[in-house]
Amino acid sequence: MENDLLAPLKALILRQWQAHGRESPIDGLYLTAATAPAGPIHAVYRPSLCVVVQGAKTSMLGDRAFRYDAGKCLIASMEVPIRAEITGATPDRPYLAFSLALDPATISDLLLEQDGAGEAATGPALGVHALAPELIDPLSRLIALCDRPRDIAVLAPLIRREIVWLLLNGPMGAALRQIGLADSHMARIGRAIAHIRAGFAAPLNVRVLAGIAGMSPATFHRHFKAVTAMTPVQYQKQLRLQEARRLLLSDGADITRIGYAIGYESPSQFSREYRRLFGAPPGRDGQAIRRAVTRHVEM
Repeated sequence: MENDLLAPLKALILRQWQAHGRESPIDGLYLTAATAPAGPIHAVYRPSLCVVVQGAKTSMLGDRAFRYDAGKCLIASMEVPIRAEITGATPDRPYLAFSLALDPATISDLLLEQDGAGEAATGPALGVHALAPELIDPLSRLIALCDRPRDIAVLAPLIRREIVWLLLNGPMGAALRQIGLADSHMARIGRAIAHIRAGFAAPLNVRVLAGIAGMSPATFHRHFKAVTAMTPVQYQKQLRLQEARRLLLSDGADITRIGYAIGYESPSQFSREYRRLFGAPPGRDGQAIRRAVTRHVEM
């Protein structure tokens, strides 16, 4: 996509970032600006549209890499733990991007307006696409609402519905149908994932998860890995360790107690697996991220 087509979005994101930071006044709209490469960033992506208007980013789902740069967007059709890096950013050309949460109910409602929506094929929970030119105007109008807070409650839902409709009828439609079809394989896996997330500290029972998804254990395992690039056990492990990092950042609680709280029975196993994911044992990593947050607050 030509850079001049993205100019309105660049200016809007930069202005709103300077005014509001990451969290905009619009629910589910998050902004990002960075003047240098950053990462690894560990997070859980929820159903959303992520658009890069300048710079580049790579998101890892399991062992699969999804790279998107200016004029590209990433669709996340399910809650998945990822590891990401901002790979293209300089002071002169900062990384500029935003993400917009996608409401499954809105998608389901608009699918009823389509003829022959059909079944959505099971695919990865992440997908990279070119940003369709017709999306630039409604996305710009939505972000511009940050300047008019009294209009947000009335106009934002209408614009978001317009955006979802354009997505459904464009090249990203298949990914969105995976979110909106209640009985798609993706939706069934989503129900099992919600169960894992609600009780991630409890022992994992694949038969129970398969029953929630309405599949045999073998079929469930195959579809789960196709969607998340992980086994259910690997998925649960990433959730547990990301929660451990959040606890270390929030209150610096006792490491052994954190390990037990997220479901580990062995402190040594917890420390070993934490280091494998984050590159440092929990004690040292917790100190480093608290120092980084303190420096950021003091700046």
